Amino acid sequence: MMVIVLENAPPRLRGRLAVWLLEVRAGVYVGNYSVKVREMIWNTVATGLEDGNAVMAWSARSESGFEFCTLGQNRRMPCDFDGLGLVSFLPAEPSADNG
Repeated sequence: MMVIVLENAPPRLRGRLAVWLLEVRAGVYVGNYSVKVREMIWNTVATGLEDGNAVMAWSARSESGFEFCTLGQNRRMPCDFDGLGLVSFLPAEPSADNG
């Protein structure tokens, strides 16, 4: 099982993913493919993402039962903690209103 979540992605990329995966919510795609097809789909995301961001998670034989990777700018950054995939948060950017 694999899940891809897109934010701020171009419509043509969203349409392309809908060819292979089921869009269960806006920007959330699910499917069940081999490693080779999963990598091909992720390369399609990387090529067409432009200024958006994406995360892909898939079933794996690991402590957590899944692995994930990300593309694009986001406050959530993946990190490895002794082989366990975790997510750290970058500090919020100060807004222009706060002077």
